[in-house]
Amino acid sequence: EDSLGNATLHLYPHFEPLRQIEGVTDYLTTEISTSKQKRFNLVKFIDTPGLVDGDMQYPFDVNRAILWLGDLADLIFVFFDPIGQALCKRTLNIVEELSNDHSEIMRFYLSKADEAGDESDRQRVLMQIVQELCKRPNLNRTGFEMPTIYVPNMNQKGSSCVNQIEEVCQDIEKTINQTIQNTLNSLERDCDQIATLVEEKLQKNMKTSSENLQARFRGASFGLLGVFIPFLMLTTYLISTQQKVMKDILGENILDTLGIYLGPLARGWKAIPVQYSTYILYFIFGFTLIMLLIARYVSRTKLTLSRKEKRHLSEIREFVQNTVKKKKESLYSDYLKQSVADHDL
Repeated sequence: EDSLGNATLHLYPHFEPLRQIEGVTDYLTTEISTSKQKRFNLVKFIDTPGLVDGDMQYPFDVNRAILWLGDLADLIFVFFDPIGQALCKRTLNIVEELSNDHSEIMRFYLSKADEAGDESDRQRVLMQIVQELCKRPNLNRTGFEMPTIYVPNMNQKGSSCVNQIEEVCQDIEKTINQTIQNTLNSLERDCDQIATLVEEKLQKNMKTSSENLQARFRGASFGLLGVFIPFLMLTTYLISTQQKVMKDILGENILDTLGIYLGPLARGWKAIPVQYSTYILYFIFGFTLIMLLIARYVSRTKLTLSRKEKRHLSEIREFVQNTVKKKKESLYSDYLKQSVADHDL
């Protein structure tokens, strides 16, 4: 079964950034195999275009695409064909660039080794390739190996060349095991990290709610002061200066009661000259305005989570801790059962 560019990106959404490289999707195809031999169902092979020197123009930025895929891959296989232009400058340049960041996952192979002639011819080809690679500082490393591989059933004549393709399969299987373990371990870390982040967010929200409550209390306090003190000052001022008017409004009994408690303040107003009365009123209104502005400033609150959002976060934390994490444990147990004998568990 084959899938073209857009279908491939829908099938494997982690390849979606390739769409940003103009022209790639037009040449992107996927072949799906149902084989389960040698864990084939757990492997995705990505075959990149062969590179040649000269005036060859590619319909997309092939170097950029290969480098991006190199960042994504678990293993990078470099196949040197003894017949084609294996040592072209363009190929060696991209291999060297990949080696800058991914040398530990790069593997070099002499492919189609059965077509390289007899043993002496193969050794000569290998020496030539190794010499060219070692000229590049990033590719000149200790313990350099280049196994010879070929597809056995494609050579009708048979070949005496040692086929090390089984080592490739073992390397892939080892990487699969490491990736599974790393993924399961990462899953547990991610669950713990998500639970921690949710807890931190809820704690921060609780702290913010407490700060908002304190801010509202401060605002209410300054607001009351801004209303009560001016009201008290204005009342005592009117009692001391407009006693007849206040008696008509409040009545004699209430006025006498206020006089008992507010008498000292009312008598203080009488000591102030009449010509300053207007200034006193301005002061009272100004004081009220300032206190109300302060009340508004100190009562500012920060945004907090709604009840629905808090419930949603709590559900996420419970899900990753009680469902995903337990699922990880069962997956790890299944993996170990497939990897070791029952008596070792």
